[in-house]
Amino acid sequence: MTAPAKVWTYRTLITNLALRDLKSRYKKSILGWLWSLINPATTLGIYTVVFGVFLKQNANALVAGNGHTKSFALYLFCALVVWNAFANGINQSITSFLAAGPMLTRTYFPPECPIFAGTLTTLTQTTIESTILLGFMVFLGNVGWTFLLVPAILILLTCFAFGLGMLASLLNVRYRDINYLVGIGLQVLFYATPIVYRIDTIGHHPILGVDPKKILDYNPMTHFVEAMRAAAYAQQAPSLRNWFAMVMSALVSVAFGWFIFNRKSPQFIEEI
Repeated sequence: MTAPAKVWTYRTLITNLALRDLKSRYKKSILGWLWSLINPATTLGIYTVVFGVFLKQNANALVAGNGHTKSFALYLFCALVVWNAFANGINQSITSFLAAGPMLTRTYFPPECPIFAGTLTTLTQTTIESTILLGFMVFLGNVGWTFLLVPAILILLTCFAFGLGMLASLLNVRYRDINYLVGIGLQVLFYATPIVYRIDTIGHHPILGVDPKKILDYNPMTHFVEAMRAAAYAQQAPSLRNWFAMVMSALVSVAFGWFIFNRKSPQFIEEI
């Protein structure tokens, strides 16, 4: 059987692992699932104050698709939904695979299953955040057919994070420094992605002889962020360039990450 076919036969296990993680996430917490709303709301508030007030990254000229709404907070929220889905997807993959070590050494099931379960957990959180985002858009009357494109963008993003998460989770078994390096890498990538700033505000000062806008264009996360802002905020279909970058990055990430994981995971399981 191919790797996808083997994983599909264990779909019940994946679902149970995901449900167990979701149930234990806020166990013995007074606020419970409200934390899934509080965390992104707090992050949004901090960035809105810092970049929207102190650093004057306001929403001038950022008119929403309805023609009159100007909200830096929602403009920023579009990008944060994308970023949280990506960063949480990778971190959850690392955590899920490592935590499943005792089970993997006692009984057989495809080692991808814990990562799939972690991806489902992250996708649940992403669904909650994106629903809140679109709910605010509807409340402000900023509604368009492009909302139908949001699930496609998030699915491609999930695939992109899934492939990278597979590689990171595998390497983290042998080199525990990977977990810390991923954290540092995500911090660098956050500011190398137009999340708290707009691409059109970047100057033309070359970095190592390269236009910084070209550097951003080579970053797949730039295209995911721009696509989400176009579909959810501006009510415009993402550009063909955005779609091409998202589809290719998702396909390459899943194909390469799963190929390496499928070949090397049996050796790494013994080291967990």
